[in-house]
Amino acid sequence: MGDLFSATYRRDRGDGVSDPKIIVALDYPDAESALALVERLDPALCRLKVGKELFTVAGPQLVAQLMRHGFEVFLDLKFHDIPNTTAQACKAAASLGVWMVNVHALGGSRMMEAAREALANFNHPPKLIAVTVLTSMAQADLVELGISVTPAEQVLRLAALAQSSGLDGVVCSAQEAALLRQQAGARFCLVTPGIRPADAAADDQSRIMTPRAALENGSSYLVIGRPITKAVDPLLALQQIANEIGEPA
Repeated sequence: MGDLFSATYRRDRGDGVSDPKIIVALDYPDAESALALVERLDPALCRLKVGKELFTVAGPQLVAQLMRHGFEVFLDLKFHDIPNTTAQACKAAASLGVWMVNVHALGGSRMMEAAREALANFNHPPKLIAVTVLTSMAQADLVELGISVTPAEQVLRLAALAQSSGLDGVVCSAQEAALLRQQAGARFCLVTPGIRPADAAADDQSRIMTPRAALENGSSYLVIGRPITKAVDPLLALQQIANEIGEPA
């Protein structure tokens, strides 16, 4: 399957620009640590994810620095508020020039539609995706919240709501990607955390999958943190994963 697999996953965005499938999670407490890692990575092989901790500490200035290094940024702040507040937050994120931003699907269709509409006037709006069920959550966690369905059923339900609200895709576990791909079609973006190479520790993720298996299962983009960020040689770890999934390294 090697040649077919490579042909499938060495995609570009339709404009000749490379579309790397790996998103490296910059889960650091300060800008200096994040930038030290970024200096050792290659923007041709990955994008970068900036989450709540790092953005709270370093703010928009760090996002601008990462983009000056040639990286596209997924701003992972999981906005979840009343529709107007969420819409304005997404608009502010888009003004930074980020590649992707997300909201919580549990905010409902009115919130998601408001977020989508807030991005409509941008010449190059970021991809707008919704969080379904966090990959750290298992069945017992949903039961504790009063949700009686399985994680997979909840993901499918929230993904359908996000798609009908006009969003570009969802964050989900790679274990649900195949079902979602059948439900939502080929163009819906599936961003999957909890990705671990076969020889890596699971850490605090409950629903995990290897990079190649995740893409074969229907994932669009793979969020990978510690297997790259904690590696002795982060660039080598990134190149090895890129090779595994058939990306040119």
